Formats: sequence, C-alpha cells, structure tokens
Amino acid sequence: MHTVSGGEVAGILVAVFWAILVSFLAVALARLAQTLRATTKLVADVTDQAVPLLADASSAVRSAQTQIERVDAIASDVQEVTSNASALSTTVASTFGGPLVKVAAFGYGVRRAMGGRKEDAPARTRRDVIVGRTVPGARRDKRTRGKKD
Repeated sequence: MHTVSGGEVAGILVAVFWAILVSFLAVALARLAQTLRATTKLVADVTDQAVPLLADASSAVRSAQTQIERVDAIASDVQEVTSNASALSTTVASTFGGPLVKVAAFGYGVRRAMGGRKEDAPARTRRDVIVGRTVPGARRDKRTRGKKD
C-alpha cells in the first residue's frame, strides 16, 4: 500500500484549482465571443442604416446652401432697392417738399381770409387745462364769467 504524502495532496489541489479556473475562463471566453458577434452584427446594421441617412443629410445640406445663396442674393437686391428708394424719397422731398408746404400754407391763409368756416361745421368748445386736468364746464363758466376770450 501506498500512502499519500502532503506534497501529492497539494499537487492534486493545485490541479483541481487549475481545472476549475480553466473552466471559468472557457465560459467567460465563450460569452465574450457571443457578445462580440452580437456587437459586430449591430455595428453592421447601424452602418447599413447610417450610410443612406448620411447621404440624405448631405443632400439636405447642399439644398439648404443653395437656398441660402438665393436668399442672400434677394437680400442684397432688396438692400439696393431700399437705398434707391431712400435716395428717391430724399430727392422728391427736397424738390417738392418746400414748395408744397408753401402752397398748403398759402391755401390755408386764403381759406382763413375768406371766412374759412363752413356753415355746417360744428363750433369747437374751448376747455381750460389746469396742470394736466380739464376743468368741468360748470366751474369754467363760473370762473370765466365776465372775462373775454
């Protein structure tokens, strides 16, 4: 018969430990391989979907750039028209503004001189203003009785 020594028992324990460790590592590697396969498939699917989306986005950006260029051209044309209209209004105002004001003032003076009021136009009532408020008609009549307007 053969007795088992302490060294042999230690060797058997180390062998069992290594067998368990290798089993755990094999399971972990199998799961890692499965995860890598799923990740590879997911990346391939995303790539298949992303390429057309990127092409559409690129097309949309090109279209937007074209529209921006058109709007820029329109804005510069509008700015030119605005400056031309401003110059024209300044010219018209300086050419006709002074004489038209003089003619209007002359017409007003002629109307006033000829008796300017129409018969059917209502006469305006006068109101006295004292520090931002209107004096009521009854009080005004009492205060201004006997005074000339």
